[in-house]
Amino acid sequence: MEPGIVKIADDSDFDMLKTLVDDDTDWKLEYHKVNETKVWTKTTPNTSFKMVKVQTVFQDISANTLFDVLHDPGYRKEWDEHMQASVEIGYLNPNNDVGYYALSCPAPVKNRDFVLQRSWLDMGSEKLILNHSVQHKDYANRKGYIRAISHLTGFVIRDGSNGCFLGYVSQTDPRGKLPPWLVNKITQKFAPKVVKQLKKAAEGYELWKSSQENPGYKPWVYPEQTLDSPRISISDCLDIGVPVEHSGDGEEEETESN
Repeated sequence: MEPGIVKIADDSDFDMLKTLVDDDTDWKLEYHKVNETKVWTKTTPNTSFKMVKVQTVFQDISANTLFDVLHDPGYRKEWDEHMQASVEIGYLNPNNDVGYYALSCPAPVKNRDFVLQRSWLDMGSEKLILNHSVQHKDYANRKGYIRAISHLTGFVIRDGSNGCFLGYVSQTDPRGKLPPWLVNKITQKFAPKVVKQLKKAAEGYELWKSSQENPGYKPWVYPEQTLDSPRISISDCLDIGVPVEHSGDGEEEETESN
């Protein structure tokens, strides 16, 4: 899966994700607390922004619950303090969708947004999610935001004896004029905090979901529930704008005046 390329994810894409999570070759261990989270970084060709990998175990959290938390758009606004907007643009098929996500950044950094294709595969005891940046004809660049690029973000979730394993990899270019060394440092430091936030969200999910009007609505688990959702075609994502893979020429940061 490459930025700007829209395709239905296949076995090779998910195998690539599992290899990134499980194989530590060429990764540098940056953070490790005994029996807790590990964080690695890796340099890859074609971008100055490092790939980050996280491995952790969530005690007393099932793989099913964590899979739901990472999917459920209604719950995300409850736990993601940086989210400003999240829009389901439509489904390519029952296991691939395209969405828009906007997030706030601390001043004086300009806010970022993404258009993402997300793909998932539920194999029972192992569940996989991956996304990357694409374009969509109805979601051009917005004033007040810099369109960031997800080269790859992926999750591997596995059932354990008393909880679940989470493997997470991400490589993101925020564009703009932020120097790569600063982005790499912040990402590396921020990763353990994201894990803690996600665990707290998972601990509260079942209670929240049971209080909703339709607690059984989980189209990422029950594909038949996507029948009434918007459908899009790959041609909707072929934009004549600036290709997302040319990510080095992002617009400048806008700083707030005093």
